[in-house]
Amino acid sequence: MSKKQETLLYMDYSNEPHRDILCIDIKSFFASVEAVERHQHPLEAMIAVVSKPDNNGGLVLAASPRVKELYNVKTGTRVYEIPKHSQIEIVEPRMALYLKKNLEIVEIFKRYVSIEDLHVYSSDESFLDVTFSHALFGTTKEIAHQIQLDIWKELHLIATVGIGDNPLLAKLALDHQAKKDDKNNYQAYWGYKDVESTIWQIEKLTDFWGIGSRTEAKLNQLGIHNLKDLAQYDVHKLKDRFNIIGEQLFFHAHGIDRTILSDHFTPKENSFSKNQILNRDYINPYDVQVVIGELTEENAMRLREHGLTTSIVKLTIGYSKQTNHPGFSHQMTIEPTDSSKKLVNYMNRLFRKYYEPYPVRIINVTFHKIAPKQDYQLSLFESTEDVLKDERLNKVVDLVRRKYGYTSLLHASSLIQNGMAFQRSKLLGGHQANTEENN
Repeated sequence: MSKKQETLLYMDYSNEPHRDILCIDIKSFFASVEAVERHQHPLEAMIAVVSKPDNNGGLVLAASPRVKELYNVKTGTRVYEIPKHSQIEIVEPRMALYLKKNLEIVEIFKRYVSIEDLHVYSSDESFLDVTFSHALFGTTKEIAHQIQLDIWKELHLIATVGIGDNPLLAKLALDHQAKKDDKNNYQAYWGYKDVESTIWQIEKLTDFWGIGSRTEAKLNQLGIHNLKDLAQYDVHKLKDRFNIIGEQLFFHAHGIDRTILSDHFTPKENSFSKNQILNRDYINPYDVQVVIGELTEENAMRLREHGLTTSIVKLTIGYSKQTNHPGFSHQMTIEPTDSSKKLVNYMNRLFRKYYEPYPVRIINVTFHKIAPKQDYQLSLFESTEDVLKDERLNKVVDLVRRKYGYTSLLHASSLIQNGMAFQRSKLLGGHQANTEENN
């Protein structure tokens, strides 16, 4: 580290990785796909893709750019907030169609990079390392432009591209400039040399990749209110306060990210979550617990598929908007486990402890502190036979469900009118997988 000026701390980037990274996003992906299916230009269409459009509490998953511009309708807007007499065409999501288009986009990416230099980050966003593609395809900007052209010619979708010296800088360039910069063909480059004029100009901490509202509040307590403050703070104090995450935040504020995509880059997922917006208000707490059990079992099966355990469980309950009570969100630390039986018991314990008799509309089950499964840690209060029996039962249930579908084995409670397992089995990504065209 060196001080370029008396008051500001700058970094020496000479030993940092310098790669040519593209972070590519499809503009308003779901809405744009729907526009193309209707033979409309994505930038001119007036479409909002809405989960549960017949329900006032349904959520907008994507909106065409003109819808955002004219009506301020965007992802997260509720159905009841959409102007009643607008020209907006409301359509249901078709997740299978979107995934199909995503695969077609990925095939285009593979023309320009090897599979090792490609990371599909989400349904509409990917990272490409084109460092070794220049001999065949030209400069970084030329490669980005050609990919945009291919996507437009073949799929009639508009790609936006963030370019950076590492994945972090490319992602920030995408989110903070490229998506809005139509004058530069929806491209933007952020490099190490631009940190002061780019990253440090981000005033709102939660606008930065990886900082949520809770972390923001803790940083505010230290007198850190923007990215420039964060970059100038004492890294040792940040590490004392946030452990290794504090150190990472400091270096990210300086634009430093040592991720190499070919080193099998995957986002460090530290939680598994399942969410259910109920079709109507649930009054009976027993019915709520049925859905909690279903969500918990689905999450537990996911743990076992990946050979993982959880040691923190969190339950979030959202009460009906007809009440003045927002609900609750509480968690508890447990012994690491992947047992469906144990995890359901923990979730029910949280529910019974914090539930108040109000109508429930939203249920979220989350497992935190995910880690690889270790050898059995037997509790003094359970027998070896019970542990092994539970393990064998989980394996058999998982095997049957993987082969014949999740709903092939359900608790009797899930067969009642208020169980949600059957409905979720017809969804993809939490939404209807239907590929037929919406009318």
